Amino acid sequence: MSQPSTLSAPEITTDRLLLRKAHDGDREGFIELQTDPQVRTYLGGPRPRAGVEQYLDAVGTANVTASPGVYVIADKETNQLIGTLMLTRRPADQPGHLTEGDEELELTYLLRRHAWGAGLAFEAATATLRTAAAELPDQPVLIVTQTANQRSLSLATRLGFQPVSTFEAHGAQQTLATTLLHAFNT
Repeated sequence: MSQPSTLSAPEITTDRLLLRKAHDGDREGFIELQTDPQVRTYLGGPRPRAGVEQYLDAVGTANVTASPGVYVIADKETNQLIGTLMLTRRPADQPGHLTEGDEELELTYLLRRHAWGAGLAFEAATATLRTAAAELPDQPVLIVTQTANQRSLSLATRLGFQPVSTFEAHGAQQTLATTLLHAFNT
């Protein structure tokens, strides 16, 4: 079943945030996201700084968000990177789908630690899902997170996602939660 790939909006704005493409000034923010042990607790742990720097050197910081539906979450006033958000197709060969063999939309987000607890992930995700609801045909959206990640599961529930199954991946139990884009039509 072929669906439109993902979101094409180059920017999304909210009261406090700008979801935009990356630029060279985001480099240190990307490095912090990938090397912070607390941020990466449920993502396989921190990555070595040298490896992250090597990756950014190879692809170019601005190209990290070159794909449609991939954004830097920036503070609207300072334009500083506070996280990332992606609304992309989950590859069919990965576990965690509603329909076997289908590439369904998946929402992922990651915030720097100083931005936790202020409702910024909720604000960014809601704005992105509203934009997607206006741009894409109604379809399911997935969130996959480690079952142990209670903060992420709470955010998914607050966004209106419902848990539908669990499965093992990456050495841990994962929860698959879903909602439909029409829930975000305004």
